[in-house]
Amino acid sequence: MRLFASPNWRHDARMKAMILAAGRGERMRPLTDHTPKPLLQVGSLRLIEHHLLALARAGMTDVIINHAHLGAQIEAFLGNGSRYGVSIHYSPEIIGLETGGGILRALPLLGDAPFCVINGDVWTDFPFVTLREPVGLAHLVMVDNPPEHAQGDFALDAQGRLHAQASNRRLTFSGIGTYRPQLFARCRPGRFPLAPLLRQAMANGQISGEHYRGRWRDVGTPQRLTELTLLLDNQQ
Repeated sequence: MRLFASPNWRHDARMKAMILAAGRGERMRPLTDHTPKPLLQVGSLRLIEHHLLALARAGMTDVIINHAHLGAQIEAFLGNGSRYGVSIHYSPEIIGLETGGGILRALPLLGDAPFCVINGDVWTDFPFVTLREPVGLAHLVMVDNPPEHAQGDFALDAQGRLHAQASNRRLTFSGIGTYRPQLFARCRPGRFPLAPLLRQAMANGQISGEHYRGRWRDVGTPQRLTELTLLLDNQQ
Protein backbone atom coordinates (compact mmCIF):
# COMPACT_ATOMS: atom_id res chain seq x y z
CA MET A 1 0.00 0.00 0.00
CA ARG A 2 1.46 3.36 -1.05
CA LEU A 3 0.25 5.59 1.73
CA PHE A 4 0.89 9.04 0.32
CA ALA A 5 0.89 8.56 -3.46
CA SER A 6 -2.05 10.54 -4.91
CA PRO A 7 -4.37 9.75 -1.97
CA ASN A 8 -8.07 9.90 -2.78
CA TRP A 9 -9.17 11.00 0.67
CA ARG A 10 -12.89 11.25 1.21
CA HIS A 11 -15.46 11.60 3.96
CA ASP A 12 -17.89 8.71 4.35
CA ALA A 13 -21.01 9.67 6.29
CA ARG A 14 -21.64 5.96 6.86
CA MET A 15 -18.45 5.72 8.90
CA LYS A 16 -19.13 4.54 12.44
CA ALA A 17 -17.90 6.64 15.33
CA MET A 18 -16.73 5.63 18.79
CA ILE A 19 -16.68 7.98 21.76
CA LEU A 20 -14.27 6.98 24.51
CA ALA A 21 -16.09 7.45 27.81
CA ALA A 22 -14.61 4.82 30.14
CA GLY A 23 -12.06 6.99 31.96
CA ARG A 24 -12.24 7.41 35.73
CA GLY A 25 -11.58 11.15 35.55
CA GLU A 26 -9.15 11.27 38.47
CA ARG A 27 -8.00 14.82 37.71
CA MET A 28 -11.62 15.95 37.66
CA ARG A 29 -12.39 14.77 41.17
CA PRO A 30 -14.46 15.41 43.24
CA LEU A 31 -16.84 16.18 40.34
CA THR A 32 -16.42 12.68 38.94
CA ASP A 33 -16.93 10.86 42.23
CA HIS A 34 -20.65 10.73 41.51
CA THR A 35 -20.91 11.81 37.85
CA PRO A 36 -19.02 10.28 34.92
CA LYS A 37 -16.88 12.88 33.20
CA PRO A 38 -18.76 12.71 29.85
CA LEU A 39 -21.93 13.82 31.67
CA LEU A 40 -20.43 16.93 33.24
CA GLN A 41 -22.19 20.12 32.22
CA VAL A 42 -20.44 22.31 29.63
CA GLY A 43 -22.55 25.32 28.74
CA SER A 44 -26.11 24.24 28.09
CA LEU A 45 -25.16 20.62 27.32
CA ARG A 46 -23.34 17.69 28.85
CA LEU A 47 -19.83 17.22 27.47
CA ILE A 48 -20.68 14.11 25.47
CA GLU A 49 -23.79 15.74 23.99
CA HIS A 50 -21.59 18.21 22.10
CA HIS A 51 -19.96 15.25 20.32
CA LEU A 52 -23.23 13.49 19.56
CA LEU A 53 -24.78 16.57 17.98
CA ALA A 54 -21.63 17.30 15.96
CA LEU A 55 -21.56 13.72 14.66
CA ALA A 56 -25.25 13.91 13.73
CA ARG A 57 -24.63 17.13 11.78
CA ALA A 58 -21.90 15.32 9.84
CA GLY A 59 -24.22 12.42 9.05
CA MET A 60 -22.24 9.98 11.21
CA THR A 61 -25.19 8.49 13.01
CA ASP A 62 -23.97 5.05 14.11
CA VAL A 63 -22.17 5.66 17.41
CA ILE A 64 -20.50 3.27 19.86
CA ILE A 65 -19.76 4.46 23.40
CA ASN A 66 -17.60 2.50 25.82
CA HIS A 67 -17.93 3.06 29.54
CA ALA A 68 -16.75 1.73 32.89
CA HIS A 69 -16.87 4.16 35.83
CA LEU A 70 -20.55 4.95 36.57
CA GLY A 71 -21.35 3.71 33.08
CA ALA A 72 -24.98 2.95 33.94
CA GLN A 73 -25.55 6.69 34.29
CA ILE A 74 -24.30 7.25 30.74
CA GLU A 75 -26.68 4.66 29.32
CA ALA A 76 -29.60 5.96 31.37
CA PHE A 77 -29.01 9.57 30.31
CA LEU A 78 -28.27 9.07 26.60
CA GLY A 79 -30.52 6.10 25.93
CA ASN A 80 -30.53 4.92 22.32
CA GLY A 81 -29.41 8.34 21.05
CA SER A 82 -32.57 9.07 19.06
CA ARG A 83 -33.05 12.54 20.53
CA TYR A 84 -29.64 13.51 19.17
CA GLY A 85 -30.29 12.07 15.73
CA VAL A 86 -27.93 9.11 16.21
CA SER A 87 -28.13 5.43 17.11
CA ILE A 88 -26.02 4.51 20.15
CA HIS A 89 -24.62 1.09 21.00
CA TYR A 90 -22.67 0.57 24.22
CA SER A 91 -19.46 -1.33 24.93
CA PRO A 92 -19.34 -1.75 28.71
CA GLU A 93 -16.08 -2.52 30.50
CA ILE A 94 -15.90 -3.96 34.01
CA ILE A 95 -12.66 -2.05 34.50
CA GLY A 96 -11.33 0.63 32.19
CA LEU A 97 -9.28 -0.98 29.42
CA GLU A 98 -7.46 2.22 28.38
CA THR A 99 -7.80 3.55 24.87
CA GLY A 100 -6.29 0.64 22.95
CA GLY A 101 -8.04 -2.07 24.93
CA GLY A 102 -11.35 -0.26 24.78
CA ILE A 103 -11.23 0.09 20.99
CA LEU A 104 -10.22 -3.55 20.56
CA ARG A 105 -13.13 -4.71 22.70
CA ALA A 106 -15.54 -2.61 20.61
CA LEU A 107 -14.29 -3.86 17.21
CA PRO A 108 -17.21 -6.31 16.77
CA LEU A 109 -19.54 -3.29 16.96
CA LEU A 110 -17.32 -1.11 14.76
CA GLY A 111 -17.07 -3.63 11.92
CA ASP A 112 -14.48 -4.12 9.20
CA ALA A 113 -14.51 -0.63 7.66
CA PRO A 114 -12.53 2.42 8.84
CA PHE A 115 -14.08 4.15 11.84
CA CYS A 116 -13.75 7.37 13.80
CA VAL A 117 -12.72 7.60 17.47
CA ILE A 118 -13.19 10.66 19.68
CA ASN A 119 -11.96 11.19 23.22
CA GLY A 120 -14.93 11.88 25.44
CA ASP A 121 -13.05 14.42 27.56
CA VAL A 122 -12.31 17.01 24.85
CA TRP A 123 -14.44 19.81 23.43
CA THR A 124 -14.02 21.15 19.90
CA ASP A 125 -15.77 22.80 16.99
CA PHE A 126 -13.98 20.46 14.57
CA PRO A 127 -16.24 19.84 11.52
CA PHE A 128 -16.54 16.06 11.45
CA VAL A 129 -17.94 16.23 7.93
CA THR A 130 -14.36 16.89 6.77
CA LEU A 131 -12.89 13.92 8.62
CA ARG A 132 -10.77 11.78 6.31
CA GLU A 133 -10.82 8.06 5.92
CA PRO A 134 -7.27 6.82 6.54
CA VAL A 135 -5.14 5.88 3.59
CA GLY A 136 -2.78 3.94 5.84
CA LEU A 137 -3.68 2.52 9.24
CA ALA A 138 -4.82 5.75 10.89
CA HIS A 139 -5.33 9.46 10.30
CA LEU A 140 -5.03 11.77 13.33
CA VAL A 141 -6.26 15.31 13.85
CA MET A 142 -3.53 17.41 15.46
CA VAL A 143 -3.90 20.77 17.21
CA ASP A 144 -1.62 23.50 18.55
CA ASN A 145 -0.04 22.63 21.87
CA PRO A 146 -2.07 23.87 24.86
CA PRO A 147 -0.18 25.37 27.83
CA GLU A 148 -0.61 22.19 29.86
CA HIS A 149 1.01 20.09 27.10
CA ALA A 150 3.58 22.41 25.60
CA GLN A 151 5.89 19.60 24.42
CA GLY A 152 3.27 18.16 22.05
CA ASP A 153 2.96 14.55 20.89
CA PHE A 154 3.90 13.98 17.25
CA ALA A 155 5.47 15.93 14.39
CA LEU A 156 3.62 16.46 11.11
CA ASP A 157 5.75 16.75 7.99
CA ALA A 158 4.97 18.54 4.73
CA GLN A 159 3.73 15.30 3.12
CA GLY A 160 1.15 14.74 5.84
CA ARG A 161 3.07 12.00 7.66
CA LEU A 162 3.20 11.86 11.44
CA HIS A 163 6.43 11.05 13.25
CA ALA A 164 6.96 10.04 16.87
CA GLN A 165 10.71 10.75 16.68
CA ALA A 166 11.39 14.08 15.01
CA SER A 167 13.36 17.22 15.70
CA ASN A 168 10.85 19.62 14.14
CA ARG A 169 7.92 21.15 16.04
CA ARG A 170 5.46 18.75 17.56
CA LEU A 171 1.72 19.16 17.71
CA THR A 172 -0.78 17.73 20.18
CA PHE A 173 -3.02 14.82 19.30
CA SER A 174 -6.60 16.10 19.60
CA GLY A 175 -8.10 12.75 20.50
CA ILE A 176 -9.90 12.67 17.13
CA GLY A 177 -8.87 10.21 14.46
CA THR A 178 -9.92 7.58 11.97
CA TYR A 179 -8.60 4.04 12.13
CA ARG A 180 -8.55 0.82 10.20
CA PRO A 181 -9.25 -2.33 12.23
CA GLN A 182 -5.97 -3.75 10.90
CA LEU A 183 -4.10 -1.44 13.31
CA PHE A 184 -5.24 -3.79 16.10
CA ALA A 185 -4.66 -7.07 14.24
CA ARG A 186 -1.91 -8.32 16.57
CA CYS A 187 -3.45 -7.07 19.81
CA ARG A 188 -4.79 -9.30 22.53
CA PRO A 189 -7.85 -8.50 24.64
CA GLY A 190 -7.14 -6.67 27.85
CA ARG A 191 -5.94 -3.33 29.11
CA PHE A 192 -3.42 -1.48 26.93
CA PRO A 193 -2.79 2.07 25.65
CA LEU A 194 -3.12 3.21 22.04
CA ALA A 195 0.04 5.33 21.82
CA PRO A 196 2.56 2.44 21.38
CA LEU A 197 0.53 1.10 18.45
CA LEU A 198 0.54 4.51 16.82
CA ARG A 199 4.28 5.01 17.33
CA GLN A 200 5.06 1.64 15.78
CA ALA A 201 2.85 2.37 12.78
CA MET A 202 4.43 5.82 12.41
CA ALA A 203 7.84 4.21 12.22
CA ASN A 204 6.52 2.28 9.21
CA GLY A 205 5.05 5.39 7.57
CA GLN A 206 1.46 4.23 8.08
CA ILE A 207 -0.03 7.17 10.02
CA SER A 208 -1.11 10.42 8.39
CA GLY A 209 -2.35 13.60 10.03
CA GLU A 210 -3.77 17.06 9.61
CA HIS A 211 -3.37 20.29 11.58
CA TYR A 212 -6.68 21.68 12.81
CA ARG A 213 -6.40 25.34 13.82
CA GLY A 214 -9.93 25.80 15.14
CA ARG A 215 -11.16 25.65 18.71
CA TRP A 216 -10.24 22.68 20.88
CA ARG A 217 -10.00 22.14 24.63
CA ASP A 218 -8.85 19.26 26.80
CA VAL A 219 -11.44 19.34 29.57
CA GLY A 220 -9.28 17.49 32.07
CA THR A 221 -9.58 19.48 35.28
CA PRO A 222 -12.30 21.44 37.13
CA GLN A 223 -10.52 24.69 36.24
CA ARG A 224 -10.54 23.91 32.51
CA LEU A 225 -14.19 22.89 32.75
CA THR A 226 -15.03 26.24 34.35
CA GLU A 227 -13.02 28.16 31.75
CA LEU A 228 -14.76 26.38 28.88
CA THR A 229 -18.19 26.94 30.40
CA LEU A 230 -17.47 30.66 30.74
CA LEU A 231 -16.28 30.78 27.14
CA LEU A 232 -19.45 29.16 25.84
CA ASP A 233 -21.72 31.21 28.10
CA ASN A 234 -20.16 34.44 26.81
CA GLN A 235 -20.95 33.44 23.23
CA GLN A 236 -24.65 33.03 23.84
